[in-house]
Amino acid sequence: MVVPLEMHWRELLFANWPLPPETVAAHLPDALDVDTFEGEAWLSVVPFTNAAVRPRGVPERFGVDLPELNLRTYVDVDGTPSVYFFSLDAEGIAGVLGARLFHHLPYYYARITHESRGHRNRFVNHRRHPGARPADFRASYEPTEGEVETGTGTLADFITERYRFYTEAPDGTIRYSNVSHDRWPLSRADVTIEGNSLFRANGFADPESDPVHFYSPGVRIAASASRRR
Repeated sequence: MVVPLEMHWRELLFANWPLPPETVAAHLPDALDVDTFEGEAWLSVVPFTNAAVRPRGVPERFGVDLPELNLRTYVDVDGTPSVYFFSLDAEGIAGVLGARLFHHLPYYYARITHESRGHRNRFVNHRRHPGARPADFRASYEPTEGEVETGTGTLADFITERYRFYTEAPDGTIRYSNVSHDRWPLSRADVTIEGNSLFRANGFADPESDPVHFYSPGVRIAASASRRR
């Protein structure tokens, strides 16, 4: 990133699938090691609205709201648990181009609707980025009263409590940013996924296992400038 950013991630679904570590590792840059929970690697599809995105220190009212969808996995780099983004779909052509050119992030332009009616969220993503593989995602989700254990050693902790993310820039260099946020408030979720081609768009076969779902109303996030590893 050119400058540090602040934002508010809102109304998130974490849809998480276990995969064999070697399957995920084959899609990672050589410099990154896949991280595992109970012997499994994990892929997560995360739809949400990235709200009030702005340079750090700018008042929130001047930020922009962008619905977003990402496919991510979990890596360990020199002992630091981190996130690795395979792709990020977002509304806003200017924002997508800026993120790709200056922030070294694999963003794709997409037409996205994210609507909340009561507690129910409806999220529809259609990738429209020139030259990119099509990627559609359609789902509805809402929190339920099911309890989520979030302490150390739980899957929820493994998925969400990470404070660095990595990407591979178009020139092949590995970039990272540090992030800060409060612990994620999580609940179980009632989820209906009507369509999802995000795995195939990123070179994965559709997982055969059932996903584990978490819902979060969101947290405020601060991200550092992008750095080269």
